This record gives sequence, structure tokens and C-alpha cells, in this order.
Amino acid sequence: MIGDVWAYLTAAGSWQGSNGFAVRIFEHLQYVAGALLVAFLIAFPLGLLIGHTNKGVTVAVNAVNASRSLPSLGLLTLVVLFSGLGRAPVLVALTVLAIPPILNATYAGVRGVDKGAVNAARGMGMTEPQVLWQVELPVALPLVWSGIRSATLQTVATATIAAYVALGGLGRYVIDGFAVREFDEMLAGAALVSLLAIVLDLALAFATHVSVSPGLREPRKRRLTSPLKRPAPGNQSTAPAAG
Repeated sequence: MIGDVWAYLTAAGSWQGSNGFAVRIFEHLQYVAGALLVAFLIAFPLGLLIGHTNKGVTVAVNAVNASRSLPSLGLLTLVVLFSGLGRAPVLVALTVLAIPPILNATYAGVRGVDKGAVNAARGMGMTEPQVLWQVELPVALPLVWSGIRSATLQTVATATIAAYVALGGLGRYVIDGFAVREFDEMLAGAALVSLLAIVLDLALAFATHVSVSPGLREPRKRRLTSPLKRPAPGNQSTAPAAG
């Protein structure tokens, strides 16, 4: 079975044409990028506002928990029934899935900033926007990136549902392969989805490494060692007095 999957993946014909891997990967990335962009534009500023002001926390948390309980396939089917076939239903379902990780991570990151640093910034005369963008956000940035990475992995995996409404993406291999019992095609599609998720996660990890301050990226190692090594009092030797 593994040999059949490898042969299917490495065949030249599998990468060419309108149904080739290259086209399907590009379609998959379009769904992922579109959903993440819309989710980020909604969740990131909302998370900053809630985290900075600590207002609307209950409403936001309840809304996020409610959206997490929605099944993606059920939501997609519901949107298709009301709006018809097309890319919009898929983007709506994926966006609803991507909002909670970004919103939660942004809110938690801002709220987790040391209050002493925030109060010190205000005492220096910084305005609230300056406190948010120059003090809170840089410290919260690692957690914000973790939310984006989590949303990306979930979106890549769930974007395969586009095939259920006769659209493209890597989910086509899973759906079409299952329909004709071509299990090598199904496994090849699943392998490409996994590989795409790994590649995107590594790219976001690199973006995190580049954008986050080294002091926040790595734990600080504090060594409490004395600069001068003195012998212990009990080990000090005293020379006999010359008589």
C-alpha cells in the first residue's frame, strides 16, 4: 500500500493538468489564506481591544466557545443551503473555525503582560494606544503567533471539506478516491494535506523567530555565581607564627 501511494505521488501525470497536485495545492492554499486573512482581521483587533480594556470578556468567551461547538461540515451544508454553491460557503466555515484560536491567544497574551510594566508605561506619560502597541503587543506577540499557527493547522486540515460542495483543493483526492475505492489516491491526498500543514507550520515558526524579541523567545538563564571565588572559612590555612 505504501509503495502504491509513493508511486501515485511521484508519477509525473499526478502533478500535471487541471486535476494535478500543483493545481489542487494552489486551490487549497487559496482557501486557507482567505479564511485566515478574514479571521485575523476580525479576531486580532477584537482580541487586542478585549485584552487591553478587559471589557466584553464574557460575551467574547461565550461566542468563541459557541463557534467551536459548530461542526464545520454542518455549518458548510447550512451556508450552502442559504447561499448556494461557491467559494463563499467554504470561506465562511473556515473563517468561523479560525477565529477562536487567534482571538483567545491575542486576548490571553495582552492580559498576561506584567501589570507593573503597563503601569510604569502609563506613569511615563504614554497614551493608551502607545501602551498597547509599544508595551503589551510586543510581549504578547509569541502567544499571538501561537494562535495563528493553531488556526492555520486547523484550517489546512478542515479545508478538505471544500470537496463536499464540488470545489477543488486536496480534499478532491480523498472524496474522489473514496467514491471509486482508489485508496492510494485517498492516502496520497491525506499525505499532501499533512505535508502542507507541516510546511506552513515551519514557515510560521520561522516568522515567529524573526519577529519576536530574543528576550521573549528564549528563557532567560540567570546564573547566580560570585565573580570572586573565595575559599571557605573552614578551609583557610594559617601559617604558624614565626618564633
